[in-house]
Amino acid sequence: MKHFLRVVTQFFVFLYCKCLWRGLKFVIRKVTGWCELQRICYNIKPGARRTLKIESSLRYSKNELCQSALSAHPDRVEKTIDNIMTLKKINADTNPQLGISLQASLFQIVGYRSLVAEVETLRREPYDFENPDHEEMLMKLWKTLRPDSSLTGRISKQWCEIGFQGNDPKTDFRGMGLLGLHNLLYFAEHDKATALQVLYDSLQPKHRYSFAIVGINITDLAYSLLLSGALKTHLYNVAPEMPSLSHFQQTFCE
Repeated sequence: MKHFLRVVTQFFVFLYCKCLWRGLKFVIRKVTGWCELQRICYNIKPGARRTLKIESSLRYSKNELCQSALSAHPDRVEKTIDNIMTLKKINADTNPQLGISLQASLFQIVGYRSLVAEVETLRREPYDFENPDHEEMLMKLWKTLRPDSSLTGRISKQWCEIGFQGNDPKTDFRGMGLLGLHNLLYFAEHDKATALQVLYDSLQPKHRYSFAIVGINITDLAYSLLLSGALKTHLYNVAPEMPSLSHFQQTFCE
């Protein structure tokens, strides 16, 4: 019986989405003279709520041009908006703010997609001790967190002082690749006072946790939230244009 009710419910939801909602949108447009994108931009303030509504409208549009706008190259955003306004028969001269609003939201949408790709690239790149850039980042992390203490060697138990598990940190980056190191170094350099306080707290018997390992685990959490789209609301609110890697790293720090 429960299965039957679930199937019936899904059928009516499908019917509503495919038929009734499209019919309702048609009626609203005829009554107001505005398409859905116009109603969103004119009735909702700039920010995540507006961008998410625009993203949903484009994704579920019947028109391929609107659907493909979500994967537009950043250099093509302005042209894409012009094409959408032409398709919707919207006069750009009498609706100048609409084009600006749509462009701002589409930059956020394609920026989020680009950010996911950039973060994924960093996550997939393994730490390479033979790469001087990788080694330089690791040494910077040590010097920033332990400015008064010199390493006795590249392989050393001293790494445990900043929360790595063994003598060689490279083994701890296997799960998150270079992304984990990038985030730890960003935290240490851009919010040094807080990073040093967190490191100090991690060494106290009352708390006792591994600073670097926890940072890598939080990187994993932030990565999962980014991939699932759960960070869209936050990033669309804090990034008025395209969300960037620094926005993601700031989220990690928070």
